[in-house]
Amino acid sequence: MVANERYIVLFPENMPLDAGAPLLCAGITVYSPLKYFGFAEPGKHIGIVGLGGLGHVAVKFAKAFGVKVTVISTSASKKDEALEHLGADSFLVSCDQEQMQAAMNTMDGIIDTVSAVHPILPLIGLLKSHGKLIMVGAPDKPLELPIYPLLMGRKMVVGTAIGGMKETQEMIDFAAKHNITADIETISMEYVNTAMERLAKGDVRYRFVIDVGNTLGATKP
Repeated sequence: MVANERYIVLFPENMPLDAGAPLLCAGITVYSPLKYFGFAEPGKHIGIVGLGGLGHVAVKFAKAFGVKVTVISTSASKKDEALEHLGADSFLVSCDQEQMQAAMNTMDGIIDTVSAVHPILPLIGLLKSHGKLIMVGAPDKPLELPIYPLLMGRKMVVGTAIGGMKETQEMIDFAAKHNITADIETISMEYVNTAMERLAKGDVRYRFVIDVGNTLGATKP
């Protein structure tokens, strides 16, 4: 195919095409708010809500920036994955009132990657004064927004989606420099229907990538 160079992202030689591909969506979606809202510097404490396709990449980028990272999840079973595999600093079970209470007013910002309907009041409580809850997930129904907790501490709830071409190239270059890739499962085109069924069940860590070239029987140079 032929494309205008303005819309092309150059992959550095050490960036694999398969594990790097999801960064063009999931990667830039979390990289952009980390940079834009001032959370890409050491000394900040960031919460990442949801350890899925976006969340696991968000942990990797935040750690590469030197940020303290707490993963927030409804599933206690993801603790080892967050701490040992991805290198998060701490882990909170969002339905554990005692854990959440102990972490109140400790975070500079939170990136919420969850697309299911969920309460955000507990998340707002985790923020320090002037903290920002950044929504990147897209629930299909409206969430309840409690106003009083925002007033007490001048806190913000904001939204963001991906980024422009210049920032996407910056993100890929940064990822290549710090060996950041998505955790993927490579599949053939014939497996797509099964992959969609597994995706609906949340049975993927953390992105499916279709190997189009081998599926079509194309020869590699």
